[in-house]
Amino acid sequence: MSGCGAEHGLISIDEALDLVINKPKNLSSIQKTLKNSLSSYLAKEIYSEINLPSFSQSAVDGYALCSHTEDLNNQKFQVTGEIRAGSESHDILGEGQAIRIFTGGKIPEGTTHVARQEIVSVISAQEICLTEYIRPQADIRFTGEEIQQGQLLAQVGQFLNIGSLAALSMAGVQELTVYRRPKVAVLVTGDEVAQTAEDLIDGKVFDANGPLLKAWFEDYGLDVELIHVADEADQVTHYFNQLKDSHDVVITTGGVSVGDYDFVRPCAFEVGFEQIFWKVKQKPGKPLFFAEYHNSQASHSCYLLGLPGNPAAVYVAMQVYGKSLLDALQGNRHGPEWFTAILEHDLKEDARERFLRMYAYFDAGQLRVKSLAKQQSHMLSNLMQANCLVRIPASTKLASGTVLKGIFISN
Repeated sequence: MSGCGAEHGLISIDEALDLVINKPKNLSSIQKTLKNSLSSYLAKEIYSEINLPSFSQSAVDGYALCSHTEDLNNQKFQVTGEIRAGSESHDILGEGQAIRIFTGGKIPEGTTHVARQEIVSVISAQEICLTEYIRPQADIRFTGEEIQQGQLLAQVGQFLNIGSLAALSMAGVQELTVYRRPKVAVLVTGDEVAQTAEDLIDGKVFDANGPLLKAWFEDYGLDVELIHVADEADQVTHYFNQLKDSHDVVITTGGVSVGDYDFVRPCAFEVGFEQIFWKVKQKPGKPLFFAEYHNSQASHSCYLLGLPGNPAAVYVAMQVYGKSLLDALQGNRHGPEWFTAILEHDLKEDARERFLRMYAYFDAGQLRVKSLAKQQSHMLSNLMQANCLVRIPASTKLASGTVLKGIFISN
């Protein structure tokens, strides 16, 4: 057993996050087509091979004009043809000539202005007249005005969401290098957990952690292996042995404290995991456990994130530490995206730094947060209203108006 955060010492939230973010090694990279890369993280920079637009084009339906007269109002033009979007054009405009053009159509050589059709009076099929003044080069999208050939489009660690895939597609990117998605297993421990109403005898509770984690990973974009394990050391050891060489991350719920049936840590040590930290000075989730198993022969590491058993602690830990770990394995080491907001009301102090489930809203242009009732670690009902987790400093009474940090959650 090694690492910081020994059994009798607690580390801070920031210290724990630093280890979760910076300790893991990047997963290997793979090639993927653009259409199959949603929710992946980029492993190689992408530079544009083209200008965007790749040719100057009209921004409106109207007419491309050629005139070196200062004021075009009431000037007449001879219409010589038509250019549609996607059509090949080799037209050249001369002084006093116009060509009908549609949005996205290639600007013909000699064009000085584009007039939208709303300010054009059609005299005949071959002649038009302008009814308003227009400035030169208005309503023209110029070659490379958005992206220039050779320009950096996306950096290593970039998360590929719908918007980024659309932008890359417009630049002609068809294949990219991304980090392999983590292979994750979740072990839900506890003899007290009932899976169905038929199992709910005296002394048992419905399983909240299993559905919570399954939904959390679906929201993150990963399929996970979910396994329910009895509070028996040989079972926990069996699954650790089975998963450590085939998975990148193992997440457990429950069994990380100091009770007689808390087997996660000793079983992890038995199969070769080394402790990175255990216990964080936070509420909820004090007995958070983080460890690494490394197989040097196979150049493989498996990270174990042991969560407490209380559902609220599981949820908070996944939002703060679980996401940070998964992101880090895929080259994104930025950690939680903290916002700042104004506290709406006073708050009592606590010896430990807390994550409170809160509701964030805008008022007069300022982001404000207010706490919700039922914050105990075994309670989840306020997640029906919460849209953020807010960090509350330790040992400090907070007055209304205090500026705090938080993260938004999926709600």
